[in-house]
Amino acid sequence: MPLARAPLIVRQIERMARSRRVDRLVVSTTTDPADDVLEAVVRREAIAVHRGPPQDELARLAGALEAYPADHVARVGDDSPLIDPELIDATLDLHLAENADHTTNRSPGAAWPAGQGVEVITADGLRRLAAESAALRLRDGDADPTPPAPDRWSSLALLAQPDQGEVRWAVESPADYAFVAAVYDALYPANRAFTSADVRRLLETRPDLATFGGVRRL
Repeated sequence: MPLARAPLIVRQIERMARSRRVDRLVVSTTTDPADDVLEAVVRREAIAVHRGPPQDELARLAGALEAYPADHVARVGDDSPLIDPELIDATLDLHLAENADHTTNRSPGAAWPAGQGVEVITADGLRRLAAESAALRLRDGDADPTPPAPDRWSSLALLAQPDQGEVRWAVESPADYAFVAAVYDALYPANRAFTSADVRRLLETRPDLATFGGVRRL
């Protein structure tokens, strides 16, 4: 679906590319033929793509790490065309400063908005989780297990104060898409690098958008 005359994924990549901390962007998707068009769109933007098992996201991420080696992986869902590059960097800064295994900014009770989620994990941690997931699947026949965190696992959270966990900027429904499209129509023509603060200022003047679709947006 288009945002400001380009596919949503392209607009998200455009925002993520402004991160100062991220060295390489890789789109991780599935081997399902339905995702062929996604790969084609992304490659036109000169962004790397890795494809893996449709039912195993951990395996896909581990495969992307194998294909494009790194020390740490920052994961952002593909439903986040309003993702804030400064929030990506802040999550990475905390993760690296504290030498954590895993860091998130969506901790319950002090979460940043849906659609602003960033999760960082060490390369070693991702490999361990993927291996444990595969072992659980073989043992229990579970198609998509969630393995427990390894022993001596350090996990941190970048806290939002006040909690914004009920605020929804993610695109998972037609109403979500219409909301984000309206934000882009209002802000993108004047400033392609509009910030989260710009979005909030817009919503403060647009009560129709602040609760668009009966959902909290501000």
